[in-house]
Amino acid sequence: MFSMTESDLRAIFGENLKNYRTCKGLSQAKLAEILDISPNFVSEIETGKRWVSSDTLVNLAAVLNIEVYEFLKPPQVPADELSAFIQSYTGKAAAAVSEAVTHSLDALRKQYVK
Repeated sequence: MFSMTESDLRAIFGENLKNYRTCKGLSQAKLAEILDISPNFVSEIETGKRWVSSDTLVNLAAVLNIEVYEFLKPPQVPADELSAFIQSYTGKAAAAVSEAVTHSLDALRKQYVK
């Protein structure tokens, strides 16, 4: 298992916020208006430059109709990008990612291939 830095968490959080926001059809400006924060703050959150308070975190989840933990889930990687994704990690992290992918594929095979 590899450890993440605060910068990694901010990047994941920001990417997920942007994805959930756009899926709801909200612009940064509209989300900011709903939450009574500045559009610039929303932009800085999405680009990983700023972090959110617990109150803002709860309010974001409520507006986007998701659970708070969903902001911190690593984004899904399309199958054609999987190899590049694994190769982007080095050392112990690469081994952990590779092992997790292999384990997941084995579990899927057992479930769906008879």
